[in-house]
Amino acid sequence: MENKKTTQEEYQKCVNAVIDYINLHLGEEIDLKSLAKISHFSPFYFHRIMKAFLGEPIGTFIVRTRTEAAARLLRYSDMPIADIAYRIGYSSPSSLSKVFKQFYGISPLEYRNNKNFVIMKPAIIRPDLDLQREVKEVPARNVIYLRLFGDYKLNDYCGTWMRLFQFIKEQELPMGEVMPLCIYHDDPKVTPADKLRTDVCMVMPERVTPKGDVGFKLIPAGRYAIFLYKGSYEHLQAVYDTIYGKYIPEMECTLRNEPSAERYMNDPANTAPEDLLTEIYIPVE
Repeated sequence: MENKKTTQEEYQKCVNAVIDYINLHLGEEIDLKSLAKISHFSPFYFHRIMKAFLGEPIGTFIVRTRTEAAARLLRYSDMPIADIAYRIGYSSPSSLSKVFKQFYGISPLEYRNNKNFVIMKPAIIRPDLDLQREVKEVPARNVIYLRLFGDYKLNDYCGTWMRLFQFIKEQELPMGEVMPLCIYHDDPKVTPADKLRTDVCMVMPERVTPKGDVGFKLIPAGRYAIFLYKGSYEHLQAVYDTIYGKYIPEMECTLRNEPSAERYMNDPANTAPEDLLTEIYIPVE
C-alpha cells in the first residue's frame, strides 16, 4: 500500500509541474512533446496519465484554461479583444471567437457587451461592502504546497494544512508562516466545480526540496491590489464580485493574468465567523 501511495504522490507531483508550466505559458505555443518531457512520463503514457488526473485530455485542458482566461479578461478588463486573443495564445481574434462560442454559446464581443449574460452564476455586488484596500509590490515568496481539485467550498483546507505541518516535521524544516496562503487558479463563474484548482501553501523562509505530492515553487514578486475582508467565508464569492465589479474599476487597476490568492489571518476553529479576517490578493499591472 505504501508503494502505491508513493506512486500516486509522485504522479501528482509530475502532473502539477505540467499544469504550472501551462499556466505560465498560456500566451505561447504549447508543444505536447515538451510537456511530456516536463512530466517525465514516456510519450506513450503521458496522455493517459494526464487524462486520468485531470479528468479530461490534456489538449482539452489547455483550450479550456485559455478560454476561461479570456472570459475573465473580457469581463474584468478593458483590454481589446484582439490583445486578449494574442495574450492567451491564439493567432487571431477569430480563433478565440470560434472556441469561445463552442464553450459558452456566445461570442467574445457579445459577452463583453452583455453584462447581464452569465456563463454560470450571476454576480452579487454589495455596494455597502467596505474593504480596507491598498496596491503594493509584494516580494517573491518561497512556498510549499498541496494541490486540491474540486469545489472551493468543499475542499478540506484544515486537513491539507495539517499535512503541510506534518511534512515540515518529518523533513525537520524551519517553520514557515503560520497563516495559510491559498492560491485559486480558476474562476468558479466560468470553470466547472470539479475542475477548480487550489494550492494550499505555506510560505517558507528558504527553498525546499519537494517530495511526493508536496510541491515547492517560488511565487515571483509582483504588484497586487490587496483587500482585507472581515466576515464569514460563506460570503467570499460576493466579496470577489464586489472587488471585480466595483473596487478594481474605481482603483483604475489593470488585471494581470495570474491567479488570485487569500491569506487567512486567524483560526476559524476558535474565531466567530463574523470576526474572520481574510486578505485577498488580486494581481494587477
